[in-house]
Amino acid sequence: MAYDTLPAAEIVQRTVESVNARGIHTELVETKEAALERVQAIIPPGAVVMTGASVTLQQIGFENTLITGNHPWRNFKADLLAEKDPVKQSAMRREGTLAEFYLGSVNALAETGELVFASGSGSQLPAYAYTSRNVIWVAGTQKIAPTLEDAIRRVREYVLPLEDQRQKSLGNQAGSRINRILIIEGEPAYLRRNLTLILVNEALGF
Repeated sequence: MAYDTLPAAEIVQRTVESVNARGIHTELVETKEAALERVQAIIPPGAVVMTGASVTLQQIGFENTLITGNHPWRNFKADLLAEKDPVKQSAMRREGTLAEFYLGSVNALAETGELVFASGSGSQLPAYAYTSRNVIWVAGTQKIAPTLEDAIRRVREYVLPLEDQRQKSLGNQAGSRINRILIIEGEPAYLRRNLTLILVNEALGF
């Protein structure tokens, strides 16, 4: 199976409809520039923003926007990284899962609407699953797989080797491994959270 090719338009549309039906607002944009504009439009001035590690957020320019400070939000990750006391930083990492807006990406999603996230530490998963009131995911459409089983296979066969290679290139000789997998099959309306998936009609991330 080719994991890095863009699917046909009808597959993308079917996926958008399937994810929407599961209580997750989903929209399609054509370019990474449009994705960045959309993200910036969703987050109101003054909001506290936290991000999970995401190649996709780097590629669309959102991480750079946060780093430069050219934005109207509070970048919680900057505060976290500025804290040098490891005990306090650990506490802040937990606090970060409560951020008003938490952003990241998905590792795979199924045409049937399920979203799959894999993690080594699991630090971003509480926010995705429950603790953050507003979650925004940005993902290239090449991450769409036919079924949930195919999506999980994509994570293990394709995403993990690439992330392992990336980690080693950054000097982490231990590489990467999957210690936790989160599957979101739906968002209950009674939680009153806002989950948004922005699909980009480009190959972004792994």
